[in-house]
Amino acid sequence: MSKEGEHKITDTQGKFLQVVKSGRKLNDPDWTSGRVLLSNKRIVLAGNQGKRSIPLSDVKGLKGRYDVNQAVASVSDYLSVEFGDNVILIGTNVDIEEFETDLYGALLNQKMILTKHPAVEGGVVQDTNWEKARVKITDGMVNVAIASGTFVGIELDDIGSVERATRTVKGEQRTVLEVEHTQGDTSVQTYVSGQTRRCALLESLFQKGERKNEGGVELDEVEKEVLMALYSGVSPFEIPGFLGMEVDEVESIFERLIEVDVLEEVRKRREVSLKTRGRNIASESINEK
Repeated sequence: MSKEGEHKITDTQGKFLQVVKSGRKLNDPDWTSGRVLLSNKRIVLAGNQGKRSIPLSDVKGLKGRYDVNQAVASVSDYLSVEFGDNVILIGTNVDIEEFETDLYGALLNQKMILTKHPAVEGGVVQDTNWEKARVKITDGMVNVAIASGTFVGIELDDIGSVERATRTVKGEQRTVLEVEHTQGDTSVQTYVSGQTRRCALLESLFQKGERKNEGGVELDEVEKEVLMALYSGVSPFEIPGFLGMEVDEVESIFERLIEVDVLEEVRKRREVSLKTRGRNIASESINEK
């Protein structure tokens, strides 16, 4: 690496193409094979047509698929990188999620944010102050180290919802990300604020987790009743009596909900807990009543 203080993070082979240039969508672009290098300061793409360097300070967002034509749609995994008024798609020989984690880390690690945790716990608003914190991205996790000594680990697979709001933060109106996840067995919301670009990058990362946990499962009314009871705090062992059902029927429903990734089994005969997708479905079902 030639720049002072620069160090290499990832160096692999891959493919890349530009789909938006200076705000204009390009017609029928095609992939270029070459070297993909990520450092703590830039992305370097080197192919037969030359080398291109993208400063990380110019990157404003990472997105998912951008299928502009069949050549792009036929590639199963790639990352859309937005910088300025441009978008470049990058696919790598290493796992694309691993590369994405490295890239989010290069963009966000050790950056300062403001956080309020827990802002809401078990549905109850908490009298918590805004504090300074630093971010570190690891595989499947956003780690938040708060200045007062508290550590918050937000698993992407555990995110139920991400909302953008405008709130008063230290006397100023600022953009706030409201992230719902769990802490132990309790649903909590962690609020995050900070520089516009950092919030936008964190929002896209949190939304990646949120999309994984969207409902998307067809359940009948009895299955929804079981979920709503669990969501309301009824013990798995009390479900048959609470809903007036046979034990075997409830066991069968638990089996089905475990199979569709709505519940997770805690131990045999029969203790279960709601997964994030289950919390979302139960919440939606309660709101429909």
